[in-house]
Amino acid sequence: MRKLIYQVWISLDGYAADANHSTKFFEDPKYSEGSDQELLDHMDNIDTILLGANTYKMFVEFWPKATTDTELIADRLNSTAKIVFSKSLKEAPWGKWPAARIISNDALAAVKKLKSQGEKDMVLWGSLSLARSLMKENLIDEYHVRIVPVVLGKGISLFENAGETKLKLTDTIRYPPGIVLLKYKAG
Repeated sequence: MRKLIYQVWISLDGYAADANHSTKFFEDPKYSEGSDQELLDHMDNIDTILLGANTYKMFVEFWPKATTDTELIADRLNSTAKIVFSKSLKEAPWGKWPAARIISNDALAAVKKLKSQGEKDMVLWGSLSLARSLMKENLIDEYHVRIVPVVLGKGISLFENAGETKLKLTDTIRYPPGIVLLKYKAG
């Protein structure tokens, strides 16, 4: 069975978005130094990207136009199959790249089915509402949490109402701009 890996960026005080639902606190290009190469290497093990509707809307504004000249992971990200979980979207174009598939019914059942299919792992990026529902059902196998050296003071907590989840630290990576990547396995 393939794994579902949740990759997310958070502030030092545990927020995945600020009080205005913005993720601008980690969008500074300096934060990708070193981290993008690790992400590119990790994508060799990924064949499906899962996104919630809001994260899809943020990503589609940027990634389909990005090139490897400015974003190391652009071609790999853009060419990887994507699934968007949304009850409102009817289609999910991705520029010149293949469109994302939409799943509008039971996300939990769909993820359980997806985990039993395919050769490589899946990654979920951002998508807090979807991530929280998957956390409650113990459907996330690994957490890759990048901690940004900024304190927001308030915002949207990553683990709000997630319930107790036991995690085992498997790796820690420090990057030059002060980002720390913590990798955990669930269970």
